[in-house]
Amino acid sequence: MANLLPYTALRAFEAVARLRGFGRAAEELGVTQSAVSQHVKSLEEWLGQRLLVRGGGRVSTTAEGARLAAAVKQGFGLVTTVCTELRAAKGAPLSLNISCLPGFAHVWLIPRLIGFDQLHPEIPVSITSTATLANFTDDETDLAIRYGLGGYAGLHVEKLLSETLFPVCAPDLLTQGPTLRSVEDLARHTLLVDDVIDLGGNPPTWEFWARETGQSLPKPARVRRFGQSNMVVQAAERGLGVALGRSPLVADALARGTLVRPLPGEAASQFAYWIVCPPEALSVPRVRDFRDWLLSEAQGAC
Repeated sequence: MANLLPYTALRAFEAVARLRGFGRAAEELGVTQSAVSQHVKSLEEWLGQRLLVRGGGRVSTTAEGARLAAAVKQGFGLVTTVCTELRAAKGAPLSLNISCLPGFAHVWLIPRLIGFDQLHPEIPVSITSTATLANFTDDETDLAIRYGLGGYAGLHVEKLLSETLFPVCAPDLLTQGPTLRSVEDLARHTLLVDDVIDLGGNPPTWEFWARETGQSLPKPARVRRFGQSNMVVQAAERGLGVALGRSPLVADALARGTLVRPLPGEAASQFAYWIVCPPEALSVPRVRDFRDWLLSEAQGAC
């Protein structure tokens, strides 16, 4: 019967069950939502069992579906581990494939990566900067660093960096630009805005910062929007406006003196950076070494 198993449909179903949605599963697998739905439908027909309960915009598994999803997850995880061990047995150094957001890669991870290389020159590291979730089955990602609330069902998740929010700007803006001593003075300045994608919860916006610090945000003279967080940091360093600093991303610029904090008021963000990987990945020494190094770097940055 093994040669008759619908492996593609099983993968699609496991993703839907784990992520609790067809849309998120389609994003992870890199296919259309319609294709995922068709795979699940064909699997249910092949088994003669209903695997998912759909309704109210939510997806959950039946008892049979939960049993099958657990078996598929365990099976694919074992296959991945064995393949990794077989490749390593050839004696060639295996690269470590890391997935993370472009802004975080540029501002935080890459400047620190030389430290890992010095500790582990035998482990070449490859970084994929992307806003999409890693597909640990197909794209050979070993470990991901994600930004959000930390809800990644079926995966090993641990917090890497918490985040606080506060205004930042270039030092020259305080001496050469309009007065900036209070929140009301932002009415004469350009606000630099990081367009964070919808991740649920309360995103780290200027409005969130003002509300959490008990202040009233005036209408700014101008707003500049950016699609990547590293561009916001760079624009602030060049004196193009006042940015809402997210602590992990501006810590180095504050230490260098290319950014300063012009206003009081600090808010704890609901979001954080998370280490995410399949649970079995931490049994691989090079993945475990990188995860331990990340946590050490984060501890030093606090």
